[in-house]
Amino acid sequence: MFNGIIYSTGKIIYLRKNYKSISLGIQTRLNFRKKDIGSSVSCNGVCLTIENIKKNKIYFYVSNETLSRSNFKLAKLGDLINLEKSLIYGQRISGHFVQGHVDTIAKINKITLKDKTWIIIFTLKDKKLSKFLIEKASISINGVSLTISKVNRDFFEVNVIPHTLKLTNLKNLRVKKIVNVELDIFAKYMLKISK
Repeated sequence: MFNGIIYSTGKIIYLRKNYKSISLGIQTRLNFRKKDIGSSVSCNGVCLTIENIKKNKIYFYVSNETLSRSNFKLAKLGDLINLEKSLIYGQRISGHFVQGHVDTIAKINKITLKDKTWIIIFTLKDKKLSKFLIEKASISINGVSLTISKVNRDFFEVNVIPHTLKLTNLKNLRVKKIVNVELDIFAKYMLKISK
C-alpha cells in the first residue's frame, strides 16, 4: 500500500523486452538494501517487486498483465519514473490509499497554465471505468495522488501544483502522452457494494 506522495524519481537504465514481459532496472537515490529484495515499490503508480539490488540500482520483472494495463509497454531507456516505497504501519497518509494496482491508462488531451498550476485534461482508454470518476475524489496519475477537479462525459481534469511538478515526473507530461491511472479504491468498492 502507498499514499501517492512522491519525493523521489528514478531513471530507467536497463530495459529488456521479452515476448510478454519486461525486465527493468531503475537508478535511484532512494536507499535500498539486500534485505529489501522481495519488497514492493510503486513505479509510476505500478506496484512492482524488487528482484535485485546493485548499489543504487533496483531491478524488477514486469508481467504481461501489468503491461496490458500500464504505460510500461511504451517504456524507454532514460525515462524518469516516480518512485514510492510502501507504507509502514502507523505512517502518516498525506495523499490517499494507493494500491499500485493500475486500472488503465489515459491520454493527455490538453495542458493549460493557470498562475503556476498545470490544469491537465485526460481521456481514459477504458471508457467503462468513467463511472468511478467523481469530482473532488482522489486519483493516482503515474503514482501521484491528485484530486479530480472536473468530470465530463468524455474527459476528466486535475490541477497539479508547482511543488508536485518539482518532485515528480509530471513536469515532463505533454499532450498525447500516456499515463498510468489507478482509480480511487473507495469509489470502486462502494460501487461494487451498491449493486
